[in-house]
Amino acid sequence: MSRRVLLWGGLSVIAALFAGALYLFALSWRPSTDIYDVQGIDVSAANGAIDWNAAKAAGASFGYIAATDGGTRDERFEENWRAAAAADVRRGAVHVWSLCQPAADQANNFNTVVPKTDDSLPPALSMDFAAGCDARPMRDAVLGEIRRFVTMVEAHTDRPVILLASRAFEAQYRVTEAIDRPIWSAGNFLSPDYAERPWRMWRASDMRRIDGINGPVNWDVVAK
Repeated sequence: MSRRVLLWGGLSVIAALFAGALYLFALSWRPSTDIYDVQGIDVSAANGAIDWNAAKAAGASFGYIAATDGGTRDERFEENWRAAAAADVRRGAVHVWSLCQPAADQANNFNTVVPKTDDSLPPALSMDFAAGCDARPMRDAVLGEIRRFVTMVEAHTDRPVILLASRAFEAQYRVTEAIDRPIWSAGNFLSPDYAERPWRMWRASDMRRIDGINGPVNWDVVAK
């Protein structure tokens, strides 16, 4: 019995050490720069204060910054927008979609908050099922609202909107099947294929740790 206990105890230690090593590897992992030479981050107020110079040194050549969420604004947007430019990091703005608010109100919020600049990246629309909003409209209604948002934001920015739909949101509403815009897909470590067309940008990790940001940060790559 004692040998069996020692054996299982040893295996448990080995398994714990392996899991720990795997976790540490995941925290530092990013896709190869030989395959994806343009890499960056996407952030919101949840990431706290960001040292954009340190983020650039860690390999982030661009940053997508949460600007608005439904009818509210991200409290760190202006700070991040200015700091990213000062660090010579290309910047783009993100709107977080709400199923509980009219598209026109959301688009007006985004267009009011985000400055129109010649050097900004295309705007992004992030779609997922958010806590606090239980509305689940029919697909045609949702697609109509998203089209309205896209039309209003593109008229303001003169750039095509990038669509970032979570796997669950895409499964229910099939946004990328209906709206022909560049796709930003999300999936840790493995290239995702849940959208209707190949992605233009991939959120490859939501747990990477880099200098200049406390806690995990979303790490993204751009297809060649």
